[in-house]
Amino acid sequence: MDYKDLANAIFPKAQDITYYEEKYAQRNLKEGAIVTRFAPSPTGFVHIGGLYQSLIARKLANQTEGVFLLRIEDTDQKREIENGITDIVQSLDRFGIEPDEGMISETEGKGNYGPYRQSMRKEIYQSYAKYLIEQGKAYPCFCTPNDLEEMRTKQENAKIRPGYYDVWAKCRNITVEEAIEKINNGEKCIVRFKSPGREDRKIKHHDVIKGNVDFPENDQDIVIIKADGLPTYHFAHAIDDHLMRTTHVIRGDEWLSSVPLHLQLFHELGFKAPKYAHIAPIMKNDNGNKRKLSKRKDPEAAVSYYDEVGIPKEAVKEYLLNIANSNFENWRRANKDKSINEFDLQLNKMSVSGALFDMVKLLDVGKTVISKFTSEEVYENALNWAKNYDKDLEEMLQNKEYALKIFGIERGNKKPRKDIAKWSDVKESIEYMYDNKFLAEEQEYPYQVINEKEDINKILELYIKNYYNENDDKQQWFEKIKELAGELGYAKEVKEYKANPEAYKAHVGDISTVLRVALTGRTNTPDMYEIMQVLGKESIKKRFEKAIQNLDK
Repeated sequence: MDYKDLANAIFPKAQDITYYEEKYAQRNLKEGAIVTRFAPSPTGFVHIGGLYQSLIARKLANQTEGVFLLRIEDTDQKREIENGITDIVQSLDRFGIEPDEGMISETEGKGNYGPYRQSMRKEIYQSYAKYLIEQGKAYPCFCTPNDLEEMRTKQENAKIRPGYYDVWAKCRNITVEEAIEKINNGEKCIVRFKSPGREDRKIKHHDVIKGNVDFPENDQDIVIIKADGLPTYHFAHAIDDHLMRTTHVIRGDEWLSSVPLHLQLFHELGFKAPKYAHIAPIMKNDNGNKRKLSKRKDPEAAVSYYDEVGIPKEAVKEYLLNIANSNFENWRRANKDKSINEFDLQLNKMSVSGALFDMVKLLDVGKTVISKFTSEEVYENALNWAKNYDKDLEEMLQNKEYALKIFGIERGNKKPRKDIAKWSDVKESIEYMYDNKFLAEEQEYPYQVINEKEDINKILELYIKNYYNENDDKQQWFEKIKELAGELGYAKEVKEYKANPEAYKAHVGDISTVLRVALTGRTNTPDMYEIMQVLGKESIKKRFEKAIQNLDK
């Protein structure tokens, strides 16, 4: 009896690997094209770090006219959650990161290199495990969980490195005849990789992001096929990346220590290893200490959070590219209106240590992004968000024509308004424009410099009676505010007031503040002329009347 007999005893129905090598032939892509993948497990919500990886993978594939695929690594079926794949697919879709190939639902995939769900590739893994057994590079292991626990206890007590290796690899030297007899007797087994490595030897490896690193060789005889017939992650990823013709594996640097094992698997299988690029995690400043963004502690760790608070997908992607490459900020400064698709992302310019996640910076990016949207785009995005998260705002936006006028204020200017960072800001930023809200609620009126009741009363009454004309252009409108200031003894120009403050009660800017506060209840708003144009004379009159009545309270 030889290794082929043993392989047939364990996997009698497995195909010869030449079948899969021919079925999944080399891709016909141009030289230098990168094939990348996002390969999450459906075991919980999609982490912002996963979105970060997939954005980088998608971008590199685009830049080189390559392929980006979505593979689901679901061999650990005990941890799988219901609709986990759907959540992954929808999360990528929400951010406009569409794979060229891969899973598109819980059960369906697109592309010629599938199935793209590992639990549907069981026969493929078993064929390659059979191949390794035939080569004497893998073997059946009959150790029970109790055997392994006993071994681990002995190793701990002896204070030696834990694991299944060297003299501790109990089943490594079982003869073929003995193994076949156990299998024929119905004994359960798993399949282990027979590592050719030695811990006292080093391997040198070049990581595309980390640079040159070295590690001890792997000497562990890891499990490659579990008792349920499914592979472990380590074995499955090697087979999948080979057959899907992945050129670059972009993943979190928690996998860096697995490189010796993974390179060893590729070598022993006779595959060319892909290039590895290990991305530093996104960190958070926690009372002066850096730590990884935590699924448990940080709501912003979940991709769904950005949808819930309404941070635009464009802002999230822009911010993540800012984290990814230090030269992105300068590129954006020089290319204010270009799409991020035109930015040339480079893996060797990625940070080796984790970038700090800065919500303030992200919201600033959100303001800039939304400031470039048309009023129609703002309206559609705000309405879509409101339908899911804010019924009151949805109701406010039912009058589309009026909402578009509001969103059109200071939009398209050289310096557009930047008062909205996320869609959940919209209601607070526009509700004063709705008479049914503004007139029905108690208002604070922070008038600032001019705060005498009599002065405020005069300004409001005179303005609406003698100075406001909705047909005035902006220059005429402001000239009339100056005239009002002059009539009431205020400086018509700020510089006049500064030159001779004793001669005036205040200046035209302070008059404008009174008008603004009476109109909106706020000292800081977008352009007041445009606000008045949208509100119209009747609304302005009612608001001034309310402000005057409030003076007597």
